[in-house]
Amino acid sequence: MKPLFATVLALIIVSGCSGNGQVEEPARRPNVVMIMIDDLGWTDLHIQGNEKLETPMLDHFASQGMRFTDSYAAAPVCSPTRAAIMTGMSPARLAITNHVSGNQDRFQPAGATLRAAEMINYLDLDYVTLAEKLKEGGYTTGFFGKWHLSGLDGDLDKDEPSRRPQHQGFDVNVGGLSFGGPPSFFDPYRNPEIKDRKEGEYLPFRLADEAMGFIEEHQDEPFFVALWPYTVHWPMQAPKDLVDKYANRPGFEDYGDGIESSTRYAAMIEAMDDAIGRVLAKLDELNLAEETLVIFTSDNGGYGGVTDLAPLRGVKGHLYEGGIRVPLFVRWTGQIEAGVVSGEPVISTDFFATILDVAGLEPTPGVPLDGESILPVLRHTGEMEREAIYFHYPNYAFHGENRLGSAIRQGDYKLIHFYDKDEVELYDVVNDLSETTNLAGEMPERAAEMKANLQAWLTASGAKMPRTLEGGD
Repeated sequence: MKPLFATVLALIIVSGCSGNGQVEEPARRPNVVMIMIDDLGWTDLHIQGNEKLETPMLDHFASQGMRFTDSYAAAPVCSPTRAAIMTGMSPARLAITNHVSGNQDRFQPAGATLRAAEMINYLDLDYVTLAEKLKEGGYTTGFFGKWHLSGLDGDLDKDEPSRRPQHQGFDVNVGGLSFGGPPSFFDPYRNPEIKDRKEGEYLPFRLADEAMGFIEEHQDEPFFVALWPYTVHWPMQAPKDLVDKYANRPGFEDYGDGIESSTRYAAMIEAMDDAIGRVLAKLDELNLAEETLVIFTSDNGGYGGVTDLAPLRGVKGHLYEGGIRVPLFVRWTGQIEAGVVSGEPVISTDFFATILDVAGLEPTPGVPLDGESILPVLRHTGEMEREAIYFHYPNYAFHGENRLGSAIRQGDYKLIHFYDKDEVELYDVVNDLSETTNLAGEMPERAAEMKANLQAWLTASGAKMPRTLEGGD
């Protein structure tokens, strides 16, 4: 990251000089609200082209800042992306390459020729998190929602409380522990980090209320809010009035409370939109819009059983675009031009560097950063310096068939190296968004160059690789 402290400082000076010629003290550091939805696909919002869904709050929010068309999650599943955001390091470097759930071999499908790469099943306390960096800079920090970085998924006996958000730099933690999905979206939640409040309460609304209360309490000081709700992850549960609303519409199917229900998924998305809208309205009500950077995104692509990600190929767990391309909207009223659409390829690993940049804080010397600040893009003051972004998913997805692989996006092109057959696929993802035409045979030189760049990155990152079935590395 290139620090832009001087730029940011100039932007937040209240009025340059006072009447007696003295420079006035700069305003406080800007607030940061980062909203990351769970399993929200690239096409799962009305503004992203889905005409079946109703998301008026987020549609309006996207129009108030910059919307990215080529935004990527750091991984096609949740935990690696979350760890990458918290540290600014790639999942490959962290060796957190799949959702944290213990023995990865149990996901190995019949007929597999490789074993998944070894991985770490928690975010180590030795890492300096984004929240800890912001606290060093005088921020009050609050976490609300899904953490999924403290231990084995949903097993409280193996979930280490000392690795939960309140021990990773957050002053407040509501809901964050090992759970990948909540036992229930309705009260009682059976989550020890959420105290039951009232019978029948819906979790996305509860988390929004908690975040709003935190914002109101700390409105007079710089704050960082990580609102990472469990929605729209399984179980497919939503308020009855919304379920009934979509049940009466053509093109939706309801299979009850199970995962595969497009009716309930649509209802969950509208409820999510409502909840996020409440938080945004609170910022406006408190006149904090000009003092607050708001980021909205998703941790990976949509779940294949409930959503149609067309024209993208693949779903959550895949290195095709459907597994890794996600919505990204960024608003900072008065600082980021409204209504702008950017095709700059960015990745969620960038958020660490970006937020530090906005806050005027320096990264820790000697600690590697795999992301790059996107503030120059947001402010139209410069371009990204890197030539490529990278992905490493050497693991099996328990929720769908996938191939172990790594990928590189370089310019208009994306190359995927699949390890089971040691083969590559090359796509022009600008002109062939659906990844229908493999260009590796037609463009062997480009494919070879990108494969070499990918391998160099993997080596530099110390990436763990798939193993032979006999257990060798």
